[in-house]
Amino acid sequence: MSAEVTLVWIGAGAPPPWRAGRTVKAEATPASVAACVAGELPGSTAEAWLFWSSDLGSPDPERVAQALATPGDLWHAGLRLGTAGLPRAIHHVEPTWMLNRDPDPSIVSTSWRLSLDACLVRTDVLRRIGNIHPEFRTLAGAALEFGHRCVRFGVLTRHMGSLAGEKASRPAPAIPIEDELRFVYYRFGRRWLHWTVFRTLVLGWAPRGAVLAASKGITRRPPPPEPRPYRQALEDALEGVSADRAANVTGSVTILIPTVDRYPYLEKLLDQLRRQTVPPLEIVIVDQTPPDRRRSDLASRFPDLPIQLLQLDRAGQCSSRNAGIAASRGEFLLFLDDDDEVPPGLIEKHLAALERFRNDVSCGVADEDGAGPLPAAFRLTRASDVFPTNNSMIRMSALEGSGLFDLAYDRGARADADLGMRLYLAGNLMVLNSDIHVLHRHAPSGGLRTHGARVITYASSRGRLSHRHLLTATEIYKARRYYSPRQVEEMYWHAALGTFSARGGRLRRLVKAGMALLLLPHSLWATRQRARIADGMLREYPRIPAYEGGHRAATAS
Repeated sequence: MSAEVTLVWIGAGAPPPWRAGRTVKAEATPASVAACVAGELPGSTAEAWLFWSSDLGSPDPERVAQALATPGDLWHAGLRLGTAGLPRAIHHVEPTWMLNRDPDPSIVSTSWRLSLDACLVRTDVLRRIGNIHPEFRTLAGAALEFGHRCVRFGVLTRHMGSLAGEKASRPAPAIPIEDELRFVYYRFGRRWLHWTVFRTLVLGWAPRGAVLAASKGITRRPPPPEPRPYRQALEDALEGVSADRAANVTGSVTILIPTVDRYPYLEKLLDQLRRQTVPPLEIVIVDQTPPDRRRSDLASRFPDLPIQLLQLDRAGQCSSRNAGIAASRGEFLLFLDDDDEVPPGLIEKHLAALERFRNDVSCGVADEDGAGPLPAAFRLTRASDVFPTNNSMIRMSALEGSGLFDLAYDRGARADADLGMRLYLAGNLMVLNSDIHVLHRHAPSGGLRTHGARVITYASSRGRLSHRHLLTATEIYKARRYYSPRQVEEMYWHAALGTFSARGGRLRRLVKAGMALLLLPHSLWATRQRARIADGMLREYPRIPAYEGGHRAATAS
């Protein structure tokens, strides 16, 4: 192995011979491991550090070298070693977060649920993201907090079970209630800690006295300061890539644009696509406008663009995109909405990101018209937990493991999130690139509004007193497909409490809370009705067309 790697030997016995770099020894406690890192890190010249439990025997240098040669910044065998589903407290905070659903431990995939028993991490990650927090009682609790901190601040964390050996496996480690609550306090703050304490007491996870004592002890100190992002933006990430590689990205790209009765928006988008610094191979437009209002002159109006026009008499966001994918010839597929506005370098930046990170999916961000600045989580480059179909580029080959769009969402919300979940669970590396922007105009008609499926959004529910963002049947269907009953229950709690939230001054928030309280019986009734619809959907679906190689065939399965 040519790379210099520091071995941190955790546990009993003398460390084995390690020719790749320095060897240091630590006890199997957070305080000991943190002290080891603090003492060695300032003068370290190693490319990476290997944290290793003595219980696993000697580490294999070849497996370490193989991991370093694959995409990512941190590799671990946590899911293989029992960390799946831990810590339980996160289900109260982010019950249906994409990365809170664990992939199969047998595949290489994105996962923050690491174990320091077998963890390889680049030295720069430790310098930028920070040390293990020594206040945790268990190394398992400290490792989970460190993993979550990493994935949230831009470290590409990859589960690689083979790092620990082909047959290595363990039961779930015991995490005391103090570490469960400390995880929430450090990662989400005091408000979410109080909510977690409430839910923990209601569910009877632990004795009341132990829960309250742990909470009181934890909050005597403020949570540690958040780290600076591991990589702020794609331009920062491209520093290590030669200017020639970054400026001469290549790849055949199909742009897929479904449209319903939005010709003025679509024509503006097509005019902008004329100015792309990397031209597309083809632009597949799937027009679902009713025949009496449909136009067929788009290709003739833009003769300089490689437009392929498909026409469907029945509108549906999933059936239209599946038809477009089946007709695509590109190596890469760029999803756009017909009411997007795009900069000239959009295709080039996506291709550069795919080249830089060697990932399968490049997700950009959308500046929503009138919605204000993007949340902080969308201003840094990181492992993506979203799949926006108005600004994402995907390797067509990635669809072989996930399938196409589930027809259950053909006229409902969350089709993009469902496909994103399946891409993630299949092990594809998805990277959110914070400086690949489009402007999403939110046309007042067409799209999901045609079916009444997107009338009130999350943003409008926080901005308008009369708006409530209630769960849709397709959102409940998605949650029940991928998450445990307990996580779904927590999702219901979040949705109900969300109807009380509003942006603005205290009086405005009080008025919104009062209106939400009056409407709470109706909110609960409406949610129950939609849950019944989701029950019926689960009996009829999923119906996910399979992707066949060659970019031309899609057959239902």
